[in-house]
Amino acid sequence: MHVIVYDFGTSSLKTCLFHIDTEVRIVAHASAFYSLYILDNGGAEQDVEEWWQAVCTTTHELFRKTTVSPEEVGGLAFCTQMQGVVLVDEAGNALRRPMSYMDQRGTREFDDCMGKGIIKVSGCSAYKLLRNLAVNYAGSVSVKDPVWKYKWVERNEPEVFQKVYKWLDVSDYLVSRCTGKIVRTPDSAFATFLYDTRKGKEGWNKGLLKMYGVRPEHLPDIVECTDLVGGLTDGAAHDLGLKAGTPVFGGGGDTTFVNIGAGCTRPGDTHIYVGTSGWVSTYLDYQAVDMNAMITGVLSARRGFFNYYAELETAGKCFDWVMSHLALDEIGVYMNKVEVTDDVESAYMSLYDYLSSEVGKVPPGANGVLFTPWLHGNRCPFEDSKAAGMFFNIKLETGKRDMIRAVLEGICYHLRWLLECEAAKVQTSDPVRFVGGGALSSVTCQMLADITGRTIETVRNSQEVGAIGAALVVAAGIEGTDVLDLARRLVKVSHTYRPNPKHRDVYERNYQVFKKLYKTNAASFKALNS
Repeated sequence: MHVIVYDFGTSSLKTCLFHIDTEVRIVAHASAFYSLYILDNGGAEQDVEEWWQAVCTTTHELFRKTTVSPEEVGGLAFCTQMQGVVLVDEAGNALRRPMSYMDQRGTREFDDCMGKGIIKVSGCSAYKLLRNLAVNYAGSVSVKDPVWKYKWVERNEPEVFQKVYKWLDVSDYLVSRCTGKIVRTPDSAFATFLYDTRKGKEGWNKGLLKMYGVRPEHLPDIVECTDLVGGLTDGAAHDLGLKAGTPVFGGGGDTTFVNIGAGCTRPGDTHIYVGTSGWVSTYLDYQAVDMNAMITGVLSARRGFFNYYAELETAGKCFDWVMSHLALDEIGVYMNKVEVTDDVESAYMSLYDYLSSEVGKVPPGANGVLFTPWLHGNRCPFEDSKAAGMFFNIKLETGKRDMIRAVLEGICYHLRWLLECEAAKVQTSDPVRFVGGGALSSVTCQMLADITGRTIETVRNSQEVGAIGAALVVAAGIEGTDVLDLARRLVKVSHTYRPNPKHRDVYERNYQVFKKLYKTNAASFKALNS
């Protein structure tokens, strides 16, 4: 069968046409970009029309690259960034620009609700936090959580708020635009921390809605990720160049599908993802939480399973920053050589490969230079929107290659920190699957193995694992089969990297210093960034 998946990242869309039989094969793919608008007041917004334009242009491009016809597409789904806020009217039209997961304007709303109370845990009202934990093993303890964005609009844009019909996440909005049906999937509902995950009680929790002051009528009905929501409307089909009535499945968020695309489908299987953001996730058949480290078990695409998920807000984004602000003068000639191609992604990946090879010329430990990858605050294992990136221990002899390697090592140190926090609560696997754009570099893969002390495995099409997971969900929905069994059969290991014991001591020394950098600088971050 042929399946289309739209993989929405923070600032780019990759649309993939898959053929699924005895393996998952990418027939064609196309990419497009859209803006992330960072505002002076902590806001981070996007534009639904830019999203839709990206969907339309990439869909048309697919069929210019292949002999497959639109009539052969058996279904489609969206795999998107999560914890956004898209407020729509009854026709499904967005009432304002969507608020990204990176939006942190809700500080006052967070403080007003969670900052009050005699007894506090992690700076939050213990009573409210315990109520939340009892319902879903989670809580809205970060100013970036969706409920504070919702409450910010209520307080600051009342003329918009009074027109709200439903509150959606990114994937839900796109499904609505395709089908005309306004629904949410359990994973995106859980990401609001207003969803009850207890067996037999799954759904919006009325007590939490009342506690946070959320209007029940703003919350849509729930459908499963594998459910058929409806067919493409005539209008959507015309825009996309697809057949009207093409099945559209529930889909969901990126964290929902990456474990499936990575082949991590047994309890205890652990994967590490590095894209724009990064995370460590362990697949479980029960729900777990560590409020001290800001880790919780988010819903899987399969009911009854969970992804114990610890996030690094800026991972690959740090490497993007390096390419834009640190490496340009040294690689200007090289960039001119790759600008002749029309394939932006190929040029980007060539540049990434080039910088990775340069990093390989620097010894492990980056000659003592450390980097903190907190370019937009941090969530796990400490929540601090004021935290920031820094280079530490720069000397006269420090070169740019040292600094670039330090950035990659800093990302890996933080991922090790998250992995250790997870291992303190749940059984994690060895080997660990490494996926996302970061896994395309053998230098980074070996670095991650050396720093974590775990065997690292990669899979084919590592950069598309979220889309592959969503494609397998669609295939399972069409065939009526178990998506976990399907993933176990079709997702295979491509490369294995084992820790080099020669590098253990220098990485252990640097890692112990890295973990102290936040604690010793937290007050300074607050003074500079409040």
